[in-house]
Amino acid sequence: MHHRLTRIPFFVLLMAIGAVAMLLPALHALVLEDFTTSRTFLYGAILSGVLALLIGLATANYRPASVPRSQLSALVAAFTVLPVMFAVPFHEALGTTSFLNAWFEMVSSFTTTGATVYDNPYRLDESLHLWRATVGWLGGLLVWITAVSVLAPMNLGGFEVRSPSIIGAGGARLSAMGRMADPSERLLRYAAKLVPVYAGLTGLLWAGLVAAGDRPFVAICHAMSVMATSGISPVGGLRFGESGLLGEMLILMFLVFALSRLTFARKMFGDTGGRLLRDPELRMGLALMLIVPGLLFLRHFFGAVEDRAEADLPLAFTALWGALFTVTSFLTTTGFESRFWIGAADWSGLDTPGLILVGLALIGGGVATTAGGVKLLRVYALWMHGKRELERLVHPHSIGGDGIEARRIRREGAFISWIFFMLFALSVTAVMLALSFTGVQFEVAMTLTVAALSTTGPLAEIGAQYPISYAGIPNAAKMVLAAAMVLGRLETLAIIALLNPASWRS
Repeated sequence: MHHRLTRIPFFVLLMAIGAVAMLLPALHALVLEDFTTSRTFLYGAILSGVLALLIGLATANYRPASVPRSQLSALVAAFTVLPVMFAVPFHEALGTTSFLNAWFEMVSSFTTTGATVYDNPYRLDESLHLWRATVGWLGGLLVWITAVSVLAPMNLGGFEVRSPSIIGAGGARLSAMGRMADPSERLLRYAAKLVPVYAGLTGLLWAGLVAAGDRPFVAICHAMSVMATSGISPVGGLRFGESGLLGEMLILMFLVFALSRLTFARKMFGDTGGRLLRDPELRMGLALMLIVPGLLFLRHFFGAVEDRAEADLPLAFTALWGALFTVTSFLTTTGFESRFWIGAADWSGLDTPGLILVGLALIGGGVATTAGGVKLLRVYALWMHGKRELERLVHPHSIGGDGIEARRIRREGAFISWIFFMLFALSVTAVMLALSFTGVQFEVAMTLTVAALSTTGPLAEIGAQYPISYAGIPNAAKMVLAAAMVLGRLETLAIIALLNPASWRS
């Protein structure tokens, strides 16, 4: 059975998994006695399953010239074609929306962006919300698995910072099993290791949120959204949940898994197994989690607010917590807003505190996690390079220490990180220009572009001075944003590696 699975194309396996996942909202709707929605998802599962079976039989003996390139192509197809399949039962079950909106919703969910065109969450029934959260959860799981099995061997997705001299070559930093195994074999092996961890953490958070007071349905949707960093909520956000401060504390603990891959998969990516607290991504993420809320909190005492003398201790605590949770949520590109964020914004006295969240979403989380953005490892490489250059200004003949790997990150790693920053900036410019052509205003286009490329959909509501509705933008702009979400999820370097003519030569 294991050998047969390795002979099935990667994209066909993803289609089959998506078809099986449709049974979950079908069963949920059946329990709620919503037979129309249940039949719609059941028929969608059967239709998608038969289609996957037929394509699998037709391509069973197909052997690509380059399996890694084929898997990278399948990954691109997964984020562009599979949402069409996911949108069919969603569109039919809702019945009051266009297929373009349904497809946009599924692209947003599968890329873990979490942008929604349905401003009123009660327009969708619970089964449709469950399907959105499930698609986002599956997208996050796909990112986990393909990061180690597809992107890491090709030194893409942030791994090029540690091995910048061999971008696109076979993973020099992977374990012996990872180097010698067939790509399809490696995909299944790592899936067998990561799926229980991903599902177990989701179940643990779900149990904690239920114990904190949330309804089981709301708790499972929020738990899946936290692990996938999609920010999908069936009730419009955490402020409308019932778990309160305790629920936010639990969620904050699980957001740490989006800061560093070492929190859930040590030694899988060629890491030597050092201490977790010495991981540069985790240390930089924790530093931002403490420094940014601290500055927002301390600004209150430096003349930012005139009535600061009236502030009491409970108000100060809620302001500090609201800033800490929201900053961490947007740094990990989850996009959940604390119920105390409004108080934190008023406490800081800033007119547009959402701009800080825009910058944090651009930085993003850790490499090989479900978080989007530029990634903390690239920012760390540029930070270390800048620090070293300042040291050389003071001591021109000094020698940088910390070992070979640290010197590689400061030199070649910083170089390739700067290239990625330039590509990311060009992507922002291109997407903003395309949105402007569709009639979107400049400020709105900037916020939507950052939200799409960083896969932080809720940024549109809180990042600008006034909330932005995805439902109010033109259809052409929705298509541009959908393409930007896929680009932000896969990253520009992966697209360039796929389009490189040298990789297509036999």
